[in-house]
Amino acid sequence: MIFWVERSGENPDLAAAETAGVVRSLGGKVLRERTDRLPERFVRVDLAGTGVALELARRLALAHRVLAPWPEFGVDALRARAATEARERPRPLSIDWLVPPGPAAAGLRAAVADAYVAAGGSIRPATAERRYYLWGDEGPGLGLAELVARVDRTAYERRRMPRLPFQRPVSLPPRQARAAANLAGIGPGLRVADPFVGTGALLLEAGLLGARLFGSDRDAGMIRGALGNLAAVGLGAEALIVGDAAAAVDSLPWPEVDVVLTDPPYGRASSTGGEESGELIRRVLPRWADRTAAGGRIVLIGPAGPDPLPPPWVRTVSVPHRVHRSLTREFRVYERLPVPGPR
Repeated sequence: MIFWVERSGENPDLAAAETAGVVRSLGGKVLRERTDRLPERFVRVDLAGTGVALELARRLALAHRVLAPWPEFGVDALRARAATEARERPRPLSIDWLVPPGPAAAGLRAAVADAYVAAGGSIRPATAERRYYLWGDEGPGLGLAELVARVDRTAYERRRMPRLPFQRPVSLPPRQARAAANLAGIGPGLRVADPFVGTGALLLEAGLLGARLFGSDRDAGMIRGALGNLAAVGLGAEALIVGDAAAAVDSLPWPEVDVVLTDPPYGRASSTGGEESGELIRRVLPRWADRTAAGGRIVLIGPAGPDPLPPPWVRTVSVPHRVHRSLTREFRVYERLPVPGPR
């Protein structure tokens, strides 16, 4: 079943990558071809049904809404379908334009709405139980899509750093943290580890997606604070430990992890123990890669530069994100390619 995801404009490339990560984890696929004249901000996806589309909307951060298009095109076909809908599901609805129409198409909304009303339905924009959006032009390209769900972006605002009990000036914003978790396709039951916990922003979003959590930090105050932030949203971790990020892998409560999700400290700050950030990543990440399950992923938010993992690990996603004028970081996903066996 085809659905459309309206991505937000904060970072369009990261939004598209986030959508692709969630869609893949839900057993669907992103459709690359663009034959329907949709605006560029929409991503077309193929999912098993409306229930899966609702779950997609629940997980996404860098998006606004999910829509389901009708298969019919053209004003006559849409009027006929609207009349059938009114007879079978006569609930109040609204009909608006997905994008402002051209002058020749402006009257088509009334044409479709009139067909719905004539068949026994009602148009009530303020109290509509279903919301529809026209798109296209006045010819055979005119289409209509139903709103499936809106992404609850206000929930991320409620988890911003000023609203959590443990606060630090530098912390990954909730929408970016959720996008990082979605790049890995995190879902219920997956084992997720963050070797550089900090304030717990990444583990918090992974936990809200149903993951099992483990993490470490060299600063005991950060561990206490991260535990407090997790508790503030009703979450806990199987273990958060104080210690070196590379050595912490030996304290895992599981034989393997499914996802390593991390945003290492950068610069010669106290949180790195004076170690240059690139050297720190190259020292730590291979240890965790060795304990990542087959089919697992490593999501790293870090500075641009060489890949810290040797083959068979490959970078499959790389999206730059501008933090401020002088700092850009990359959202990267690493996956392990199968090693060819003997012939």
